[in-house]
Amino acid sequence: MANRPTEKPSKDETPLARQVGTKAERKLKAQRNVNRTVWLGLGMMGLIGWSVAIPTLLGAALGLWLDKQYPVSFSWTLTMLIIGLFIGCLNAWHWVAREHKEMQEEHGDNNE
Repeated sequence: MANRPTEKPSKDETPLARQVGTKAERKLKAQRNVNRTVWLGLGMMGLIGWSVAIPTLLGAALGLWLDKQYPVSFSWTLTMLIIGLFIGCLNAWHWVAREHKEMQEEHGDNNE
């Protein structure tokens, strides 16, 4: 366990010892990142929530303005609210997909 996974293994080190050392390093790194992971998760939930809420509210506000300026047989408010919600959901999906990709790349680097 004296050797780090990034260092070249010594000739007398067995594959089992190398594997145990790698797993121990991974567990130590995971323990150091527990608090960071919790706060990162909470921050991501807030970011995703706002990325959906803001376009939805902007769509509703635009719809209210359109209803006052251009009255028609359908509701601009409802239409713009749905469009804003759709845009917000696409935005949230983009953020989640990007974070998922970064996590996969990070785990791929650790497994090598």
